[in-house]
Amino acid sequence: MTTVSLLAALALGACTNAKDVLEPSAITPPASSAQSSAAPLSTSTTATTPTTTAPAPSPAPSTAASPATSRTPAQTAALAKTRLQVAPIVGASVDAAAPLTAELQTRAKQRGLTLVGSTDQTATHVLKGYFSTMSEGKDTTVIYVWDIYDPSGNRLHRINGQQKAPTVGSGEGWPTVAPATMQAIADQTIDQFAAWLGSGGAG
Repeated sequence: MTTVSLLAALALGACTNAKDVLEPSAITPPASSAQSSAAPLSTSTTATTPTTTAPAPSPAPSTAASPATSRTPAQTAALAKTRLQVAPIVGASVDAAAPLTAELQTRAKQRGLTLVGSTDQTATHVLKGYFSTMSEGKDTTVIYVWDIYDPSGNRLHRINGQQKAPTVGSGEGWPTVAPATMQAIADQTIDQFAAWLGSGGAG
């Protein structure tokens, strides 16, 4: 965990260019066409938005049904009253962030969470994401850190991790990251956020 945090801190320091920021509230949330409508700059035609088919790099979506069926009434109520605002993504290219933000909305809806726009004053939580990549031979690893804040700007929780997947095409960095990799990160992020809320949202 310490290694991941250090890598993220070093890599993210150079990823604050304004053109690398995507505003998630600009994405339209319909689940059936989220990917095609959310990625105006992307040439990808991948249609693997249904989360019942787990992306190859990640086993997390295979457990999608379990948390929903095991919630207590209190946990369900906590999710239902949550209004999550996703801040602009830092560090990822627009093409890479588009499938991420589209899948965040799709997964949030499945979990019973409501996502709101950046100007919505009713948000109960704000999610800020920082991303970087690291190329290792034929694989590219996406390193991510999400900070969860209350509306007053107090940090409540942190979610971090990394997702390794085979490089797509040639070169390195964001052009080699497949949409499925970013979708897997979105699924894991919402699942962990929902689990945190269900446990009382402390720590």
